[in-house]
Amino acid sequence: MAAKKNQNKKYIFVVGGVMSSVGKGVAAASIGKILQARGCRVANLKADMYVNVDAGTIRPAEHGEVFVGEDGIEADQDLGNYERFTDQLSTRENYITTGQVYQEVIRRERNLEYHGEDVEVYPDIPKEIIRRIEGCQKKNNSEITIIEYGGTVGEYQLFPFLEAARMMKSRNPADVFVVLVSYLPTPKLLGEQKSKPTQRAVNDLHSAGLNPDFVICRAERPATPDIKRTISNVCSLPVERIISAPDVYSIYDVPVNFEKEKLSDTLLGTMGLKPKTRNLKDWTALARKIKRMDKEVVIGVVGKYFNFKSVKDTYISVIESVNHAAWQLGRKPKILWLDSERYERDPKLVKELDKVHGIVVPGGFGGRGVEGIIRAIQYAREKKIPFFGLCYGMQLATIEFARHAAGLERANTTEIDAKTPHPVIDFMPEQRENVATKKYGGTMRLGAYPARLKPGTVAHGAYVSTYKLKPKASNLISERHRHRYEVNPKYIERLEKKGLVFSGISPDRRLMEIAELPRGKHPFFLGTQFHPEFKSRPLRPHPLFREFIKAALRSVRK
Repeated sequence: MAAKKNQNKKYIFVVGGVMSSVGKGVAAASIGKILQARGCRVANLKADMYVNVDAGTIRPAEHGEVFVGEDGIEADQDLGNYERFTDQLSTRENYITTGQVYQEVIRRERNLEYHGEDVEVYPDIPKEIIRRIEGCQKKNNSEITIIEYGGTVGEYQLFPFLEAARMMKSRNPADVFVVLVSYLPTPKLLGEQKSKPTQRAVNDLHSAGLNPDFVICRAERPATPDIKRTISNVCSLPVERIISAPDVYSIYDVPVNFEKEKLSDTLLGTMGLKPKTRNLKDWTALARKIKRMDKEVVIGVVGKYFNFKSVKDTYISVIESVNHAAWQLGRKPKILWLDSERYERDPKLVKELDKVHGIVVPGGFGGRGVEGIIRAIQYAREKKIPFFGLCYGMQLATIEFARHAAGLERANTTEIDAKTPHPVIDFMPEQRENVATKKYGGTMRLGAYPARLKPGTVAHGAYVSTYKLKPKASNLISERHRHRYEVNPKYIERLEKKGLVFSGISPDRRLMEIAELPRGKHPFFLGTQFHPEFKSRPLRPHPLFREFIKAALRSVRK
């Protein structure tokens, strides 16, 4: 019965070979995009091998950004790419970890849901993985579900997930397909691409009972015809299923390049689906427009997580949101990474902010580098440099204003100084017990919450102009959150009297969601308690990022 019920549903597994960070996430997102552009209903799902239940307790500097879904799931950064490429919302059904799988299997065992049978890694763990994959398909009503596996084939922690794919393929071989994304190294001394590492990855797949149906060849340059033929022979695949994926100017070129390789036609034909009308014009136009831009807008990102292996992964949604807004306004974004700890060691260095057109202070935690960030915010406020604070950035902007504009010396957040005489940022009441009892994972204020905008403010104008709505229609917005601290209600009246405007407030009027200075006082000085970067799209930039870049461009013209 199960096979009959799902007979028209297709599943594409995207797995990696040779090395990690080779672009599986962008490849999976791009496959979703090109199939969607052919009229197919798609869903993307990420499966991570780690035993963490979610990504919320993993350091972003090591693993990349924690992306927050609409329902509050703290997930891998690849879900952000899925959303940006397909414009579909991600929820917990779009994310699997080994921790989730084992947690559920153990829960069911404790509740006698296995009816007294012994519970084993095989087949019970793969079966739970399959249940979650099929649950994602049902939740999204997708014709094609694209499942990206983290890591690379050959890693032992991936075996239960590969077994899940094998079980699904053996049950319905015409509905399950495997795409191997593999790296083709080009040794400098030889100057030619080598396919042996990819052949090894194919052998690892064979050992798991799987054969790739497609191979995406990642390399600095396009895969040569000889390499394609070699891999085609090794995999016993038609050469048109060996897809070249060279380095590109931006990730938004990837779907366009896939279509140059006729990937959607080949995918649909291989899956036995009828080709539908192709509609990738807007995306292709954007990819072309990005390459042609030469005039820059310089944005400084002031933070403290810049001494790790991948700054871009840590702030990927912020970077892309700046890109989206700048591109729409016809500018090439140039991002400067400004380490706030340097401003603590030498306050005079903050003058380097004069060379940027706007600064962003992204989210974060803890006290390291914070005084340097506050010094940068003060400089931006006093020198009229466009400023945009995200989550912690908004909280630190409130502290800066309290100290230097409202006369509240030693104002601080209790996250850093529990004994501050002016806790203008304090625990949300419901969070105090979570921290006291060390309930950290999944306990922050997470996911989408509404906020009511104050008419006539910078924030209100941004939403109205970007979405072209009637003023009254845009008073209520919904944005995604990830925080434990808030603006202390005891200080709101005093801050407002000194000129700080809380232009976004929760409907129950308890939480301050947006703080800003009026346009007459500053070209753009605004912070959000939420994370607007999670909702920006390449063809539809977020209103607040767009307004921020507009203000930055006005400073360029000056």
